[in-house]
Amino acid sequence: MIDLNDVALFVQVAKAGSFAEAARRVGMPSNTASRRIQQLEAQLGVRLLHRSTRKLTLTDAGEGLYARSVEQIEALADVTQELSEGSEVPVGKVRVAAPVDFFNWFQLEWVQSFLQAHPRVRLEFVLSDARADLVADGIDVAIRAGAVTGPTLIARRVGNNRAVLVASPAYLEARGAPSALEDLSTHDCIAVPSGSGRTQWRVMGPDGPAEVEVRGRFSANSALALTKACVAGMGIALLTEAMVAQPLREGKLVQVLPDYRIDGLELFVVYQSRRQLPRAASAFVEFAMTHLVQGQLVDA
Repeated sequence: MIDLNDVALFVQVAKAGSFAEAARRVGMPSNTASRRIQQLEAQLGVRLLHRSTRKLTLTDAGEGLYARSVEQIEALADVTQELSEGSEVPVGKVRVAAPVDFFNWFQLEWVQSFLQAHPRVRLEFVLSDARADLVADGIDVAIRAGAVTGPTLIARRVGNNRAVLVASPAYLEARGAPSALEDLSTHDCIAVPSGSGRTQWRVMGPDGPAEVEVRGRFSANSALALTKACVAGMGIALLTEAMVAQPLREGKLVQVLPDYRIDGLELFVVYQSRRQLPRAASAFVEFAMTHLVQGQLVDA
């Protein structure tokens, strides 16, 4: 008879992508986890995993077993956790993937209020501008801009953001303000590095889509770094309103060429299907949605 604990372990290995990480999550030695999956394969008479020195991947049989068992295994885990808790109090760790600059516009005071309201929940933020794989990276909730794909993912739209052109008063005093989009080609512009060495800004203007090639002496792959460089007077930048809202309010930045912008930068809170979402993660989703909208970081 197949031991359902081994099936549950297989689900953890498939989600983690490694025996070591799965074993850490369930609290057993890595070699024990590997041996139990080998025993499961022997009982089923099929190979479930392709093993290599770099990573584990699912075979066709493994994909089938995972697809047909993951929701049932996680639903059972939720039920037993609720019974053991004796209440519906959120408990456990929630791993959140967000952009590197997330806490530049999402206030830590909000996070503190969430932790105070849910004393049995722990939050672990994975900050990276790379798009996380929720299953492979063990992520419960992701904050993402742009299109969201994946048959098992729920994406709740928070709203729209837009990008605008900004510069510091000191820079404009020294270099003058551009009066037309093509003037940007003669200014120092702060942008994300381009592999081709050429940076094109494509924006929406009063006459429709427009573009201009820009260059500058400073570039970075972090919106926070670009914002700070702009505040320091190093050039003109094209940044989201969420990033520059505070410097604009404080007068450290001013908008230039206000008729040109990038619209439709949608922001989403993303997670696995509701049946797979732990109560702690569900509580964080509702909290994040509330503050992202009420904090007016984006337009609904």
